[in-house]
Amino acid sequence: MTDTEMLLIDGTRPGGPAELFSRLNELGIVHGTLDHVPVFTVEEARRLRGQIDGAHSKNLFVRDKKERHWLVSCLSERKVDLKWLALELGTKRLTFCTPRRLAGYLGIRAGAVSPFAILNDTQGVVRVALDADLLAGEPLNFHPLDNSKTTSVSREGLLRFLEAEGHPPKILRFPAAAAP
Repeated sequence: MTDTEMLLIDGTRPGGPAELFSRLNELGIVHGTLDHVPVFTVEEARRLRGQIDGAHSKNLFVRDKKERHWLVSCLSERKVDLKWLALELGTKRLTFCTPRRLAGYLGIRAGAVSPFAILNDTQGVVRVALDADLLAGEPLNFHPLDNSKTTSVSREGLLRFLEAEGHPPKILRFPAAAAP
C-alpha cells in the first residue's frame, strides 16, 4: 500500500505534515522541524541527538481485547513494562497494534508514531497517555506524521494541540528504573 492509497477507517485520506503544521499554526503553537533520513527505531534516532535539543520520545500504539486503543509517549530511554502499563490504563492486557490499525486509525506508517498522529483520529477512538517525565523536558520532539522529520514544540504547545483535537492526555508516572 502506498501513501496515496492509505485511507482512514472512515474512508477519508489522512492528513500529513502540511496539515499538521497548518493546524499548529492555527492554534498559535510555535514549532520547528528538522528534515533527516527516515528513522524507524529509537536506536536509529539517537544519532540525531546532537542536532536536536530537548526531550526525545518512544511512542507506542497499543490496544486491549475490548478494542480500546492508546497512543503512549514516554522518554525514549524508558523500558516499558506492558503489564504495568495495562494496569495504569485500566485494562488487563495490551498488545501492539498492527500496521493496518496504525494506518486506519492514525493515518501513519510504523516508525512515525507520535501524539501528532491524533490529528487523523477522526472517530475519536484513540486515547493518549504521556509520560510525566517526558513532559518535564523542553522542547518536546516528535515525528510530524513522517519519520523523515522531527518537529519540536513546547510542553504547553503539545498539551494545547491534544486538547484542541479532543484528546486530553492521561499523565503517567512511570516507576523508577531498577538498579542494574
